[in-house]
Amino acid sequence: MTSPVQDPARIARRRREHERQAVVFGVLIVLLVMTGLGALAVYTGAIEAPFARDFTSAQEKQAPVTPPCLPAVEGQPDGALPLPYDQVHVRIFNASQFNGVAGANQTVLSRRGFAVEGTANYSVTIPENELRFGTQGIVAAYTLAAHYPPMRMVLDTREDASVDLLVGDHYVRPYDEQDVEVSAETPLTNAPGCEPADEIEPSPVPTPAEESQPEDEEPQEAPAEG
Repeated sequence: MTSPVQDPARIARRRREHERQAVVFGVLIVLLVMTGLGALAVYTGAIEAPFARDFTSAQEKQAPVTPPCLPAVEGQPDGALPLPYDQVHVRIFNASQFNGVAGANQTVLSRRGFAVEGTANYSVTIPENELRFGTQGIVAAYTLAAHYPPMRMVLDTREDASVDLLVGDHYVRPYDEQDVEVSAETPLTNAPGCEPADEIEPSPVPTPAEESQPEDEEPQEAPAEG
């Protein structure tokens, strides 16, 4: 018997296919090796990763602040007593991404007798609740702060005794009224790490985002009194 005669064109075509496959696989292997070596170099710190940068949050953390200590009060050697609630004048700013949280706090504080002067949207979003007040409003701020879990207390440049409550993204509800540890006969307690007001550089007074516009009205999981 004789062997079948192979088609030279077919043989050449198969050879070219094998050559192309060898080239493709060779390139893939080289790329995999280079990628692995590059990853190893970045992992070990031998080179810096391209486009490397620190992870950042969409919302900057609030800078640490030093709260002011309570002022000495003549005739009250044990410290300043809390003010009657109707003498604490407070504005409430929504400094969060949620609608209605300032209005919800207004409802609670008004019910308890605080003189709430109104609500507004703040110009930026902040993470945590904070109180802002001037040197004349330190006792008022401490009186209001007793109704909340510990929050930032920021001394600013205002000259009156008003207090601003800024409700941040991670807002916390006011204490239930029966859990508020303040009474007219018991002196207030200084915040941890406080310093005399005259040793603190005051911050600017906060301003609403829109002076003439009240806070958005639709609440979204707003704080409520228990």
